[in-house]
Amino acid sequence: MTEMRKETAPMNAAAPSRWRRKVNLAASAAVAVLALAGCKADVISYDLPAESARYTFQAETNGVKTAWEYTSDRPTKPDTPTSQPCIADVVVKETGPCRPEPLIFLRYDLGLDLDNTVKANKPHPITVTGYYQDRLSTPPTVTELRAQASFDGGKTWQSVSTEADGTNTFIARIKHPKRDHAPGGVALRITATDSAGNNVKQTIPQAYRLR
Repeated sequence: MTEMRKETAPMNAAAPSRWRRKVNLAASAAVAVLALAGCKADVISYDLPAESARYTFQAETNGVKTAWEYTSDRPTKPDTPTSQPCIADVVVKETGPCRPEPLIFLRYDLGLDLDNTVKANKPHPITVTGYYQDRLSTPPTVTELRAQASFDGGKTWQSVSTEADGTNTFIARIKHPKRDHAPGGVALRITATDSAGNNVKQTIPQAYRLR
């Protein structure tokens, strides 16, 4: 499970148990676009019940807002390869089985030209791929992706048609307006859900500009 600086992590925990576990929020790419920002990261720990419960985790960095909903419980066996030790073992010396949280991350191929813009007043496809932390050996499959676009700075949103394009990968086809109808560029809101019922919603206030 990951966290970058200036993020918030409200957790909805189940009833207390005498068997508790510690969840460590370690720095790695919370979202693909944030990895380019060069943010320095912290490690934060939370005590959680051992029983299965539904949690939410919210993050905001450089204006990009991400909210995860996922189910987690105490692992019965470790799920980390020897080449990538558990962050709890390394940082806080936590004992017991270790497993990454099943957070869905999003990777974008926006199809930008060399000047990082896209032509206005015509349809444009973007590719969005869901993925999980490498240490999760049997991750779920992303089964659904919904996309919205805004051309007025997030005041209003328009649904975008999407279609599957391979495992965990989807194509969203955005109908761009004329350039003067989107002077601040294009904002994106993506929601992905996997076969285990976990989901992520990510809002990018300015994904790219039109020309």
